[in-house]
Amino acid sequence: MQPEPSSTPVTVVKNPGRERFEIFTAEDPVQFAGFLAYRVIDEHTVELQHTIISEGFSRRGFARTLVTSALDQIRDEGGRIVPTCSYVQDYLERFPQYADLVAKA
Repeated sequence: MQPEPSSTPVTVVKNPGRERFEIFTAEDPVQFAGFLAYRVIDEHTVELQHTIISEGFSRRGFARTLVTSALDQIRDEGGRIVPTCSYVQDYLERFPQYADLVAKA
């Protein structure tokens, strides 16, 4: 089963200065829709701490799109995760194809 993205066109960017992945609508005007906060543990591992979707954007697939994009970016960079965010933990149960990203304890 593949995660279904938001039906609204979006852009997800990694913002290392704020230690988070941010999601924006790709509509005009661009709107900030939320973020997935992380903490760098080492050069290859990040702790995914919490997912926040702005009011007005919840229940529209933004969180799923954000987490999918963040996990894909982490995979592309050869990284690993420690999922302390409850949303990410639930996501990993629903989409086990990302389980390989979880850092071994």
